[in-house]
Amino acid sequence: MSSRKKKSAEGLQGIHASILERLSKVKPLLDDPHHTNWSSVVQELIQVASQAESFTEQRPKSGKATWSHLADSLDQEGVNLWNISGLIHKGLDGEGHAHIAALRLAAFRLVEAGLETKPGIETLVHVLQLASKAGMALCEIGNNVEAASVLTSAAKFEEQLKTASDSDETHRRAIACATIMYHSSRMEAAWKEGNHTVADYMSRKITDDPHRLSMVPPQARELLAYKLHQIGKSFLKEPTLQDGSKPADAVQWLQRAFAMADQLEGTAASGVAELKISTLRTMARAYFLSEAYERAESVLDELIPTIDASQHHASSEYQELRWLRLAVLKRRKAGDTALIDAFKSIIDHMEFSEANITDVLQDLRTLSHHHTLVTAIHQHCLERALQHAAEPDHIHRLILSLIIHSSKDEDHARAMKTLDSTFTAVCVADIGLPSVPTTACLTLIWQYGGRHYKAKKWSEAADWYMAGSHSLFRMHSPSSAAKCFRKAALCHIEQGEYATASTVIRRCPTNEAPTHYVIFLTAVHQGLENEAIRAIHDMVKAPDFDRKMLLLATQISHQSEMKGILLAVLQSLLKTLKIGSNGEVVIEAMTLIRCIVKLILNLLVEPAANKPVLVDNVVNQFRTARILTEAASTQKLVSLVFKDISWLWKTAYNCAVQGCSEWENAGEQISELFGIARELLEACCHASPVDLDADLCLHLANSSFAAVSGQVFSAREVIAATGTIDEPRLLAISTDIKAAKAKVTDIWNKHVIQDAHDNERIQYFLHALRVFQAEFSAQLKDWNQLSQDVDEVVDSGPLAVGTYEAIADILWLDQACPVNVLYKCLEAILRASLEHSSLSVEKFSRWLRAICTISLARDTPEDRLKAIGYVEHALSVMEDHNDSDEPYPMDERQWLLATAYNTGTECLQSVQTLTNVSSVQLISFVVRSSSRASMLNEAKRWFEASTVICRFVPEGKQRAEKVWNARLLLTTFVLCGATD
Repeated sequence: MSSRKKKSAEGLQGIHASILERLSKVKPLLDDPHHTNWSSVVQELIQVASQAESFTEQRPKSGKATWSHLADSLDQEGVNLWNISGLIHKGLDGEGHAHIAALRLAAFRLVEAGLETKPGIETLVHVLQLASKAGMALCEIGNNVEAASVLTSAAKFEEQLKTASDSDETHRRAIACATIMYHSSRMEAAWKEGNHTVADYMSRKITDDPHRLSMVPPQARELLAYKLHQIGKSFLKEPTLQDGSKPADAVQWLQRAFAMADQLEGTAASGVAELKISTLRTMARAYFLSEAYERAESVLDELIPTIDASQHHASSEYQELRWLRLAVLKRRKAGDTALIDAFKSIIDHMEFSEANITDVLQDLRTLSHHHTLVTAIHQHCLERALQHAAEPDHIHRLILSLIIHSSKDEDHARAMKTLDSTFTAVCVADIGLPSVPTTACLTLIWQYGGRHYKAKKWSEAADWYMAGSHSLFRMHSPSSAAKCFRKAALCHIEQGEYATASTVIRRCPTNEAPTHYVIFLTAVHQGLENEAIRAIHDMVKAPDFDRKMLLLATQISHQSEMKGILLAVLQSLLKTLKIGSNGEVVIEAMTLIRCIVKLILNLLVEPAANKPVLVDNVVNQFRTARILTEAASTQKLVSLVFKDISWLWKTAYNCAVQGCSEWENAGEQISELFGIARELLEACCHASPVDLDADLCLHLANSSFAAVSGQVFSAREVIAATGTIDEPRLLAISTDIKAAKAKVTDIWNKHVIQDAHDNERIQYFLHALRVFQAEFSAQLKDWNQLSQDVDEVVDSGPLAVGTYEAIADILWLDQACPVNVLYKCLEAILRASLEHSSLSVEKFSRWLRAICTISLARDTPEDRLKAIGYVEHALSVMEDHNDSDEPYPMDERQWLLATAYNTGTECLQSVQTLTNVSSVQLISFVVRSSSRASMLNEAKRWFEASTVICRFVPEGKQRAEKVWNARLLLTTFVLCGATD
């Protein structure tokens, strides 16, 4: 043996010894894969593999005899290590792949070192398989250098298999399997190294020989198809790498994978169906990324029915396919029908979760211009949610999204129809909206309605508000429907659709002030005055009434120029004021009253005015003014409203004066207005720092007198109509008369009024008031008071005659009046007429007859003397006025003549009766009479008066002679009787 071979043999023995030494250290640790020194074991195994490779390289340099026994030993050790790797692989988790790779590397190199010089086919197949598996293990842990080295060695074995002779083809299947395994390993290693060209070359070598591939077991082919699929799929993860890979490259790999999987249909391979579905899914994605949308759609059309029919049709992987089909259709700009079907497929197989609904809604946003499509998908999704009893939050979210989408629909009618059908569907499903989603929906609806309103799209705004009135929102927001109805009605008003607005607003509850406000607006625009006024009254009565509504109503009423409505609004506004110690409130109230009064007075002059109602109304306002004035006086606030009170008393006074001539059957109201004017004027006088002037005093007297006069006239009308009147009213009027008389008397006594005409008016007021007082005393049968009233007139001056005369007229007609009261009054009349010569001759003659009749009827000496005295006064009047324009009435002359003659005759007859009695009777008569001479004197005066009267009557001389003859005969007869 040469020296060189000797050195080689010594080297092989050294390597063998070193390998065995290292294995002796490693083997004990292999039983515990979780040993802490496994990292050192891996390093030892790598050294073993390196030494075994070195042994293989040096073996050809030595003779076979020197190394054959060593090779057998290494082969045996390699087989043992490979078997151990299989056992460890079953017990390790994912972190033990490096240990297995090290074991298989060492095992392969040991087996390789133990090969014969010319191995047989079976040995080559076996070693090729070991090399392929070892290379795969090294690839899996990323040790590409060692993997490449192992696979390079495997290439030699694969080449030897090609040239090996297998004449009977008994090893054909084994060779095919080993070769394909080798190609698969080379393919996978190249792919992991990023060498796509080699990987593609190896994949073609696998798939381009169908005959050889058919000899591989189905499970192995399924694994190959899976690897092809994984490699193709990897191209889609990072399609922009520097290696130039792109989705189109992935398509080729996936096509090979699917073709291989398709060939496995009907074989013993268990996961073919799933593999095909997975491959098609990835292929469709690859087509999509490579913009081959038609091919992607074809793949998905083939795939979707299959996954829909599968048991796990709702899995996330399958959902991704459905989403992918949708994306493909969108890229292809497919029609709405196809897109709707794609969406429905997604919705029908998805779980209703927050994330899934978000995905659907976000994708729909990209199709917002397809209104019909988006609406259909929303409704379908909502329908499915209702059917599957999805979480309420999901339903609420879909409703909100649909509302937002509908707001963007250019076809307004379609949008409203969509909302109505959606809300109705939720109601039919008996799904209630909680308060928060309800508020959110209504907020959106009102927001969109408000946008249309601002844009003056009244009809659209009304429809949006009406959508908010749906019963779906009423459970947790009962007041929302009324708000929506009111907003819709306002829109119809702006549109000029007043009848529609009226119909809508009547659907609201009637206990809310805003509702009545809208009814008021509608009525104003329709010109329905009564309905508008009724709405104002109902609005004020509502529990949620706000005074600001009346302020707005005031402005609207003023603009509409409907005075009746404005009047009602102002009156309601006045009623809402709370009069207290706040001066601003008093000022506002007075201002309102002035406005109301002015408005009523304007209405009164209109031809079609309802005067009785307006008169009552204006009187009520003045009553309120009186109450406010009293409150202001109590609170010392008159100075704040002095001008208002001054205007009010003047207006009340002038109004009453005007009413005297223009208002029918309004006596009580007129008198009350005068009374209110007096009270307001008195308040001004009390608050004024200056003394009263003549004008104010005169107006105060006028109003006092007029107020009482009206009451008196009204009472007379009641008595004339019914024949009676209640006593409390008579007492009240009598009290007012006394107060008015006292007021006017006080004004008179102050001597502020200097004008003669005005003074005469004041005296006339007092005269009339005394008459009124006497009249009501007579009505009350208060004769003592009436007698006092008569005494009071004595000092009333020239007007006393008229006063007495008026009182006498009253008493004369009253059958219940006592004679003494009437007589007293008549005496006063005659006395006053004689003192002031103020009574007409005719009236004087009438009252003289009356008092003479009463006096003679009493038939007492005193009364007869008074009577003859009045007759003698009448003679003087008769003489004085004989040639005047007002002579003594002829019938009264005749009556005086007859009365004087008859009374004188009665006196003489009385004297004759006394003359014919006995002495005892005569004494008794003397006791009863004053004297016989006085009776004669009285008779004489009567006859003398008769004689004078005869001068003023027709045929006076003849009558005077007759009176004189009768007197002489009676006188002679009496004297004769007396002499006897």
